[in-house]
Amino acid sequence: MNQQSLPGASNALTMGILSVVLTLLCCGPFGIIFTILGLNSAGKAERLYNENPGMYTGYENVKTGRVLSYVGLALSICYLLFFILYFGAIIAFISAGEFNDF
Repeated sequence: MNQQSLPGASNALTMGILSVVLTLLCCGPFGIIFTILGLNSAGKAERLYNENPGMYTGYENVKTGRVLSYVGLALSICYLLFFILYFGAIIAFISAGEFNDF
């Protein structure tokens, strides 16, 4: 039987990598966007693979892309929580008048 590459597997892997890299280098919202795209591509590719597993190769890319997308999502959430706490602390100090002495 002639096996072909699984459609969407490389997209899932690429989006997973981009979600981690863009979260670390740029900012959290881009990571969340690429996480959603990566998980969507991985889901579609997994459904295709489960319909006919002997026809496709490259299911490892789907699993790796899904894991990287979840890592990117976790990093994005940590990044978002850090900024909420950071700016919350700044607003709390300003409203309490702690910066008036400088």
